[in-house]
Amino acid sequence: MGLAYLLIAFFTSLVGAICGIGGGVIIKPTLDMTGTVNLQTANFLSSCTVISMALVSVGTTFADKRGDIDTARSTPLATGAVLGGVAGGRLFSLMWIISPDVNTLGVIQSMSMLLLTVAVIIYTLLRDRGRVALRNVNSKAICLAAGLALGVVSGFLGIGAGPFNLMVLSWLFSMENTVAVKNSLYIILLSQIANLCGLFISKTIPAFDGILLSLMIFGGILGGMAGRAVNKRIGDRAVSRLFIGLMVGISALCAYNVLVFWQGIPT
Repeated sequence: MGLAYLLIAFFTSLVGAICGIGGGVIIKPTLDMTGTVNLQTANFLSSCTVISMALVSVGTTFADKRGDIDTARSTPLATGAVLGGVAGGRLFSLMWIISPDVNTLGVIQSMSMLLLTVAVIIYTLLRDRGRVALRNVNSKAICLAAGLALGVVSGFLGIGAGPFNLMVLSWLFSMENTVAVKNSLYIILLSQIANLCGLFISKTIPAFDGILLSLMIFGGILGGMAGRAVNKRIGDRAVSRLFIGLMVGISALCAYNVLVFWQGIPT
């Protein structure tokens, strides 16, 4: 079991670091599919793994001093994501109290993720065909509002909102894929740290196995380092193709989870 968790964390973080999706969007539905931990624990493990991976990727990006992270626009966006992440985490906790049935909440989360990933796939395909009018927004207020929406999604789904970050960064700021990846991970890092702090402050940290958590964090660090190395060697086209392939796979996984959770809802 421990080896499986390590491999899940490593490979999802590897791909997440390459594509800028954080890995949480893959980790969360994968843990749901295994059925070995409840939804709250899956959210917590996913957040911790994403933070470890993003720390490596963002830290090395700043160390390179290439200026790939557009702090003037990504910081307000990240600030909104931080606030939204706390709100999203609280929303999840509230829904857990209102509807403690794990299957009902599982359907809501999985269906939400399915609809959002399908929307991202459609946007990416249209953008790559030149059918989307990209913007170049500099308004900090708009950046803050966009980050707030992304943060709510991130905190509620426990996924880091990476795919949605990339869509917003591409559309609002006309960023190329490889640059958007680095800015997305910067936003993910701050929003997930805020989400984790919110759990500590509200004393809603779920029960978890310390060994499994340590293995997933270690896998996240290794995956972040490997993904960072690969990302430096591939171009926008390769990143886009890998990203679309992942979104299709994630959509299928979410659809499967919806069916599984739906069957478990009491009638």
